[in-house]
Amino acid sequence: MAGNKEYRTKQRELIEAFFQKKGEQHVTADEILQFLKNNDTPVSKSTVYRYLDKLQELGKVRKYTIEEGVGSCYQYVEENHSCKEHYHMKCLQCGKLYHISCSLMNGIAEHVYQKHDFVIDSSKTVFYGVCGDCRRENV
Repeated sequence: MAGNKEYRTKQRELIEAFFQKKGEQHVTADEILQFLKNNDTPVSKSTVYRYLDKLQELGKVRKYTIEEGVGSCYQYVEENHSCKEHYHMKCLQCGKLYHISCSLMNGIAEHVYQKHDFVIDSSKTVFYGVCGDCRRENV
């Protein structure tokens, strides 16, 4: 039993190290699984999801559900992290998720609050469209 506990600790340390290495980037459970496999620590997908749930509860990662039924991605949130609240853009062609750190977006949120008595949850707000790289490829 104690050996199993140590093994789980190694998995957790590797998962947290993976998130720290990725910084603000969004990662999927499949990317974490591949990372663990590449580091000779293969685990089941359910183990990864359980630990991701635990990291969410601890406030160490944020979960983003991009499309219902398609899956989620996760972002590491450091304690003094400057990227705690922001909006996102998702490219409908390549699927890449981008951060929007823009004062204009904060102005829109303030407008919506002042004029429409509604508070936007920026951590769950995603704008859908086509990124510049994909538009250029289709020209």
